[in-house]
Amino acid sequence: MDDTPETLELPAEEIRKLGYRIVDLLVERAATLPSRPVTGWGSREQLEALFREPAPERPRDPGEVLDRLERDLLPWFMPIAHPRFFAFVPGPGNLVGALADALASGLNPFLGTWFAGSGPAEIELVTLDWLRDLCGLPAEAGGLFVSGGSVANLTALHAARHVRLGSRAEDPGRATIYLSDQTHSSVERALAVLGFRPGQIRKLPADGELRLPLPLLEESIAVDRAAGKIPFCVVANAGTTNTGAVDPFPGLADLCRREDLWLHADGAYGAAAVLCERGRRALAGLERVDSLSLDPHKWLFQPIEIGCVLLRDRRLLQDAFTIHPEYLQDVHRDREAVNFCDYGIQLTRGFRALKLWMSIQVFGMDAFRRAVDRGFDLAETAERILRESPRWEVTTPAQMGVVSFRYLSPGRTEEELDALQTGIVDGLRAEGFALATSTRLHGRTALRLCTINPRTTDEDIRATIEHMARLGERLGEGL
Repeated sequence: MDDTPETLELPAEEIRKLGYRIVDLLVERAATLPSRPVTGWGSREQLEALFREPAPERPRDPGEVLDRLERDLLPWFMPIAHPRFFAFVPGPGNLVGALADALASGLNPFLGTWFAGSGPAEIELVTLDWLRDLCGLPAEAGGLFVSGGSVANLTALHAARHVRLGSRAEDPGRATIYLSDQTHSSVERALAVLGFRPGQIRKLPADGELRLPLPLLEESIAVDRAAGKIPFCVVANAGTTNTGAVDPFPGLADLCRREDLWLHADGAYGAAAVLCERGRRALAGLERVDSLSLDPHKWLFQPIEIGCVLLRDRRLLQDAFTIHPEYLQDVHRDREAVNFCDYGIQLTRGFRALKLWMSIQVFGMDAFRRAVDRGFDLAETAERILRESPRWEVTTPAQMGVVSFRYLSPGRTEEELDALQTGIVDGLRAEGFALATSTRLHGRTALRLCTINPRTTDEDIRATIEHMARLGERLGEGL
């Protein structure tokens, strides 16, 4: 009987050779990205033909496996770091962060407890404090890194429910939550996971600036209280995905204090903009929230995945999540330790903070500040170019790195114009030069550009708009 252990390891030189090849691939791809197509989409039939196979029983040459990925995988996804990818919310990323991710994966520390990962946990604490200070939250604020805004919102809303409703004997079905119709779908999904029924969610129509309207919110709270409901939470937007709109945080904070409501800010997209002066002005009052989500893999230029949840009082997260099973009794004997498993739903968790910490160490916060500011500049450049031509109608001005607009074709009905905007998106996707996506604003289809990639040039903006105009003209002639 062969008792040689199966180590699942390659010889050091083979690993080194594979690692060098992967780094070379990443560097070359980053350098040539502007000349590559923005879109990469394959049909299920195409991709099944490329990848469907039984799991191999015998080893394959690592170089050949990488060759196959380079040939068969790289063409079939959208490079969201491309300087002309303006769809949804781009993920510009940076290669220092990518290498930090590789380092974190290779070291593979366990960050659920201080007991197992004290050094990495300290880096997470320091990095969280950087974000806390950036957002103007007090010294007692804290939180943890999670996969993204969806889990950050879920974590914060569970804490809100625990704090505001946990000690009450009333039927939890009477609790009500308030948000605008511009709020990200992750919030409704989080509320569903937490057991809230649709009838408990007050989705209020946004005002003319697509913000949560204070008078309507106050009226809705009063109506619910009179009906025996239990208002407990308001979810506000720190930069919506649709248009970059920011809800009126000073007024919302005053209202929530008067009404004893929890104020949560969904800042997954926009909260990081507080790093620059224009962002701080737009997000005035953000420092008064009870909880906040933000995504460093968006406007802090990190590789996916890294989200963050912060609470004004970090102890409330511990109150909401801490459980002391017997198999962790050694972990919890150290009362000074910070155990991130007590702050969220994960026990096993990786070293997410390393990429953000390392990127800030290498580039410095001023470089990040200028990169965020660049996102504002690019959206304003796009708005200026759009307003130069009668072919375009700006539907929402540039704010927080987003501008929305419609292509105009004289003599067309609103429904035909809606179809025309969608056709422009389809044309961009088919041709691959650039990508924008559409949304619905005030009942009509609009195009939008999200311009947070600091690699994007003014010429990228102008060329993309001109390209969209040519598509609109061609499609308009066919209507």
